[in-house]
Amino acid sequence: MVDEHLLLAGEPMRLLGSRALYWPARQALLIADLHLGKADVFRRAGIALPSGGTVGDLQRLQALLEAHACRELWILGDILHGPAHRAAWYQHWQGWRERNARLEVHVVRGNHDRHLAHAQLQVRIHDDVPLGPFLLRHEPVADPARHVIAGHLHPQIALPALRRRFPAFWLREGMTILPAFSAFTAGIVPVPAPGEQMIACVEGGLEALPTR
Repeated sequence: MVDEHLLLAGEPMRLLGSRALYWPARQALLIADLHLGKADVFRRAGIALPSGGTVGDLQRLQALLEAHACRELWILGDILHGPAHRAAWYQHWQGWRERNARLEVHVVRGNHDRHLAHAQLQVRIHDDVPLGPFLLRHEPVADPARHVIAGHLHPQIALPALRRRFPAFWLREGMTILPAFSAFTAGIVPVPAPGEQMIACVEGGLEALPTR
């Protein structure tokens, strides 16, 4: 197991095995790539998929918010997967948002969030956000002045012996790439450069690959 506590740009942070990053000083939870309604988009395209993915993701999110007494939630892009059709997932989101009406929910706009401005999700919408020593953005593009926290790539670790992939944090020089929070996502298996580290989220815990 891995110690979940670490320093990023001199700031104490916590990696959470449920695919999130916690910032204690702000009582803020950071996640990326929630992809609300993704299964609904696939079903509308004629691809048969079970419903309920959004419910499971929101249940995991709720458990994290309650466990860490969060005041803020930052979603680093791709809160949506497509148009905000008034499907079942949308009603679940609205119910969740009503339950957490006092929570500040911020969304950094991602490449799938073209319909976000009209989706009425009761969130604050941003482009890249400088916040303390960090730059919060969706795509992982380095910044010379701040430590970047991003999503977009859905990094994973492949374990051929188990025939499975696990979502992972990718810790790089000057950058932290979060795993996709949504359980219904594919991803990439990067080859870390020397000094970089991959930490997998495995059944709620954290497991690190050896660094090069």
